[in-house]
Amino acid sequence: MQTDFINQIEPTPKLRTKKCKTVAFILKLLLQYTSFFIGIVLWYKYDYFIGIGLFLFSLLVMGIIKSYLRNSVIPKSQQEYNYTDEGIATWYTASELCIELKED
Repeated sequence: MQTDFINQIEPTPKLRTKKCKTVAFILKLLLQYTSFFIGIVLWYKYDYFIGIGLFLFSLLVMGIIKSYLRNSVIPKSQQEYNYTDEGIATWYTASELCIELKED
């Protein structure tokens, strides 16, 4: 039996206020769908080669943004875990934008 695993020190924070949940939801949508939106708009406006090229470039940029957000708010001991866009948005919203949760 394998017993080598990483202990999770802090669970993903729970957002209590409706404002914080809304901000986390909007951030999740931006992290997930910005690349598709950019690709479709540029495909429609200019050309499908430009749309596909900038779609791929925006995937790269959004990956960098996601990793920056993940590494800035998730504790160092837990950064080996895989987090979804929703998890990253929840951690970021709870740690940086909804300061009132830290006072509890």
